Amino acid sequence: SDIVILSGGLGPTKDDLTKETAAALLGKKLKLHEPSKKKIQDFFEKRNITPTENNWKQAMAPEGAIVVENENGTAPGFIIEEGEKALILLPGPPNELLPMFEKSIKPYLKEKEPGIILSQTIKICGLGESYVETMIQDMIEKQENPTIAPYAKTGEVHLRATARAKSEKEAKKLLKPMTKELKSRIGGYIYTTEENVTLEMAVIDLLKNNRLTLTIAESCTGGMIVSRLINVQGASDVVREGLVTYSNKAKRKYLGVKKGTLAKKGAVSEETAKEMAKGGVFFTKSDVCIATTGIAGPGGGSEEKPVGLVYIGCNVCGKITVKKYQFGGGREKIRQSATAAALTLLRQCVLEHYSKVTFGKEKKEK
Repeated sequence: SDIVILSGGLGPTKDDLTKETAAALLGKKLKLHEPSKKKIQDFFEKRNITPTENNWKQAMAPEGAIVVENENGTAPGFIIEEGEKALILLPGPPNELLPMFEKSIKPYLKEKEPGIILSQTIKICGLGESYVETMIQDMIEKQENPTIAPYAKTGEVHLRATARAKSEKEAKKLLKPMTKELKSRIGGYIYTTEENVTLEMAVIDLLKNNRLTLTIAESCTGGMIVSRLINVQGASDVVREGLVTYSNKAKRKYLGVKKGTLAKKGAVSEETAKEMAKGGVFFTKSDVCIATTGIAGPGGGSEEKPVGLVYIGCNVCGKITVKKYQFGGGREKIRQSATAAALTLLRQCVLEHYSKVTFGKEKKEK
């Protein structure tokens, strides 16, 4: 690589060794950088704190390095050039790294590499990474400029198409046919092509556009779904109620799940998820309800119902869909996966019942 960027390991403790390792690898000594020392000294004096000896470690810089100022912390960054190549070291905390990258590193890279690099993100839900890769395998094998790469997220797959060009206009022109082809192949599983749009934002917009109200009835996810949704500005326009019905008693009292269903089928069952989704709409007078019930672990599983088993029900104006999932990982991971799956199923059900565009093809007008 011509440029390598490393983040983290620039702190004052013994295990912060990024700078020391880089200097040793490149045969450079560490020397005191007086402006960095002065900044560290001022930082502690303003807070009336006496710095410890190891704090001065952050003022040491590899000889010949360009020191990158950190306006939000005490660890400066460094650009170490070797001929036409460069090693860039930045602190790990995002509130320090991102401003430093925008203010100092990005201009440096633009100067070093004339032209621009432009990326387009395609975000997908409802398909696994391996399946998505199979769908676009020929595009990956033939890629030149633009390039394309898949990234797995919890319950999602993101594709990043990247073009190199002399101007932004030219880069956009290169990206346009690739984005069009991806949309053609993947269809409605793509929920956005905007970098800053999240799945929960897409769900809220979809409900708003269809003038639908939503109730969330959660058991194993314990409020994670409603938490993600109400983080979105304007969620109050659609979210009517969020219920954490963790116990059987709560499922019966607030959602009308039948005592017989719980006794015969159990709390974690297709039947219970269906009745939860049905009761959520009935008792709160909403248009839509998404409901979860499952075994997050680490205990409580059995051969018939193992840890990670989750049923998710979605009721869209009386049309109820229930899906069974088997997630892996620890308790937190299972709950996160179930939350993402619930948002995906919610989106899918609303699209199927209210949108002209479904997954990969258009509905025919009657």
